[in-house]
Amino acid sequence: MENAIITSDQNIQNIEDIFIHLKKNRQAIKDTTAKVRIKKLKLLEKYILDHRSDIQNAIHKDFNKNPIETDATEILSTLGLLRHARKNLKKWMKPNKVGTPLSMLGTSSKVMYEPKGACLIISPWNYPFYLAMGPLIYAIAAGNTVAIKPSEISSNTSLFIEKMIKDLFPDNEVKVVLGGVETSTKLLELKFDHIFFTGSPQVGKVIMNAASKNLSSVTLELGGKSPTVVLNDADLKDASDKITWGKFINAGQTCIAPDYCLVPKELEAEFVDQMQNTINEFYSPDGEVIELSKDFARIISNKHFIRLQHLINDAAEKGATVMMNGEMHEETRYIPPTLLTNVTDDMLIMQEEIFGPILPIKTYENVDEALEYIASKEKPLALYVFGQKKKDIQYVIHHSTAGGTSINDTVLHINNPELPFGGVNNSGIGKSHGIYGFMGFSNQRAILKNRVGMTGIKPIYPPYGDLATKLLDFIIKKF
Repeated sequence: MENAIITSDQNIQNIEDIFIHLKKNRQAIKDTTAKVRIKKLKLLEKYILDHRSDIQNAIHKDFNKNPIETDATEILSTLGLLRHARKNLKKWMKPNKVGTPLSMLGTSSKVMYEPKGACLIISPWNYPFYLAMGPLIYAIAAGNTVAIKPSEISSNTSLFIEKMIKDLFPDNEVKVVLGGVETSTKLLELKFDHIFFTGSPQVGKVIMNAASKNLSSVTLELGGKSPTVVLNDADLKDASDKITWGKFINAGQTCIAPDYCLVPKELEAEFVDQMQNTINEFYSPDGEVIELSKDFARIISNKHFIRLQHLINDAAEKGATVMMNGEMHEETRYIPPTLLTNVTDDMLIMQEEIFGPILPIKTYENVDEALEYIASKEKPLALYVFGQKKKDIQYVIHHSTAGGTSINDTVLHINNPELPFGGVNNSGIGKSHGIYGFMGFSNQRAILKNRVGMTGIKPIYPPYGDLATKLLDFIIKKF
């Protein structure tokens, strides 16, 4: 693996110049038509298709990820958002006429969608292409200028993104800024019109604090501990297949991966057996050790490997049963799919987002106990529920909250661009994807038009008299 962390902050000195050029170009980009913006999206789509193998190679260097998994989770997902935006952009950009109350007779009103201006996108390392391109697509669609700060950790993919943007866009329209924490800090000092950040809740608080100093609007796609509720009538084979896929794809380094499972106590042994069988079916179909599988990714960095190793060791020391198919190897940053049972809340793994191939399984006596447990934690980015009775599934949904939910599946809701994607409170602020992504990068400007020389409210201009009193009495009572 050839993942070298970008540590140099070579752009520190010219970051302000980059921002000034983006800011000066706001009006010109704002004036672009839907046709022009669609053309930009088409060029981006063509570049992705022409450089598909380059994207696969960059992500393989960062994660040792199978190209098929990269196609499914990075390239196809990006193209899905891009093509949906291209298809719907003309409709999204049209002003939306709204109604007029009788008390404002004679006026007409509409909502106009204008770009927010110079925007900053800070993208993460776990899906380094898709999670940079998603917000960029909507920033372009809405007519903004953009600075992108990709993660310094997934360096090979970040270098590809830098080259791609250089090939496609002028520096005063879209610009990639490479570097580490110092670069991010400098960017956050500048008065961007909107900041789109994807990452942890802890860093999200830093972003929001920095944005507040300039009153910049934010979209924060964060994370947290996304629960999976397995009901007592769930098809355990179906559930284990879908949970295994959602949990262990990208070696568990997915913001909406199932973070822990809540399983009826009487089904625990059967569920664990089924999960172990499915893990072997996916990653060891011929009985080979999973470490030899070309279908299982690696942990992004030594730092993250050590953190995950510590979570497992802490849980084991406090009484958890660890079921690990193989051994961990720090030199290759390999952690096999791992199940934990007998977990307790004093274990670190039940207190922080895991972001790795480790699945704690916690039992419950009745569904209300499971729901109370979920409610005792921060609101999650995703919640999954497996069962067959519609009434029971709706009960779980009605008595919980989450940014998004998949029923009898995991992760898939992120792939429908007609659905809003994002969290709630600690797991995120604002929504993205589809029209929600377009709106996130747009100012919804209220426009009211009145006739020259005439207004329905003229009778209540000063000086106030009986006519104004009677008219207001009538309007208050009737409208």
